[in-house]
Amino acid sequence: MMFIFPLLFIVSFIMSLREIIRGNKDGMLLFLIFGLSMYTTAMSVAFSLGLKDLIPVFQFFKELMIFSVLGLNIMSLTRKPRFHVLDYMILAFFLYSLLYALAPIGEQSFINRLMAFKSMSFFVLVYFSGRFLDLRNIYVNKYFNYIMILTIAAGVVLIGEYLLQTHLQTMTGYAEYSYYFFNFEPSGSYGLTTTFESEGGYKRFASFFANPLEHAAATLLALAFIMALYTRDDNKLVLTPIGMTALAATFISITLALSRAPFASYFVMIYFYALLTRKKLITNIIHIGFGLVAAYVAYLMTRFEDTASGIMEVVVNTVDFSNPSSVGHLVEWIQGIMAMIESPLGLGLGTSGRVAGSLGENIGGENQFIIIGVQAGVIAMFLYLFIYLNFIRLGIKWLPYLKGKERKICMAVLFMKIGFFIPLLTSEVESSSYISYMNWFFSGMMMTIIMSQGTAPYQESAAEISSPKPNIPATA
Repeated sequence: MMFIFPLLFIVSFIMSLREIIRGNKDGMLLFLIFGLSMYTTAMSVAFSLGLKDLIPVFQFFKELMIFSVLGLNIMSLTRKPRFHVLDYMILAFFLYSLLYALAPIGEQSFINRLMAFKSMSFFVLVYFSGRFLDLRNIYVNKYFNYIMILTIAAGVVLIGEYLLQTHLQTMTGYAEYSYYFFNFEPSGSYGLTTTFESEGGYKRFASFFANPLEHAAATLLALAFIMALYTRDDNKLVLTPIGMTALAATFISITLALSRAPFASYFVMIYFYALLTRKKLITNIIHIGFGLVAAYVAYLMTRFEDTASGIMEVVVNTVDFSNPSSVGHLVEWIQGIMAMIESPLGLGLGTSGRVAGSLGENIGGENQFIIIGVQAGVIAMFLYLFIYLNFIRLGIKWLPYLKGKERKICMAVLFMKIGFFIPLLTSEVESSSYISYMNWFFSGMMMTIIMSQGTAPYQESAAEISSPKPNIPATA
């Protein structure tokens, strides 16, 4: 039965490639949604089936897809594109980090530097794949509904895991695959990694995603698309039965993934959604709920020795940063900050993050911004932060002026950026292909929308390029 995962991975790739050959370059989203979401599970099962020699080929599918779409998009441009200041900033980040990959900076080999460069900066190519896409013939609702289907399927698998109290990854060859390709030895109580367990003896489930952290981040992504798909131009939320089922699946997923940062982000997203769409009932409920939870946690902390069991122990130890996970974050942050103070221009690529972890030489991981800063210095870190925060600013600025599918894309990107911000402080979010590719591909599409408002695409004046003004479309 496990063969279904590599089969879906391959079939989604073939279907996407067929659509791209037919000229429908947005067909790449089929692979991003149905292929990359279960990428690690598909590779693990393929490894367990004895296909380890084919796995490097399968692993290259995602890069091949991006290179193909980006190349075709560039060749199909009929006019010279004009860029927003963020486009230049993103290009600057790519070129700056490329310098660190090519120059002999740090102690890592050239190959390891290239691998770290890909992990840190490949999102730029994904972004421009979406940035140069012609949005006129894209059926946005179709792909958003595919995400609803994926979310419900993840919830079904998750419920099965929870009822059986068994991680899917124990049946896919996850541990063997991770050790063979990434040198990650099994750890924790379940023969996987420590990310699959939480303080208090609770299992953390990942459904068919790579691990509970990616599962939780994918849930935030799904919530963003649910908000965008079912919110009308007049800000009314109209959920269909599929939408309600998907929303329920997100709540089940974020709860059973037991990841603190994404769990907090889940409600932060709902809160900002209520503020931006002027839903006072939701904001009032959240205010009251937050007050009650804060009062209850304060009560628990005064009686901790009497109540220190199960989930209450997790909550209290999270708040006072006394649990091993929170302490681990603090230690990694301090190490990373100290490394940046000592070497503000960076220690070189491959000294922090996923690649460094596989080499056993990680410094200051568990924070996307610090991981970038340790490797390429504070200039790269602040450049990435500038880019990220300005997408949030632009989303808030433009959302009231957009209609239809343009508004859906803008809203989805805005809430993805808001939702991922807290997890960025506690993990390397860009290391997840599914999360990173979906985030930045749609970010590129959003920028194309912004730059086309009020004028023909790619024909803005110099003043509009640096700071385009919101213009209400004629169809509004």
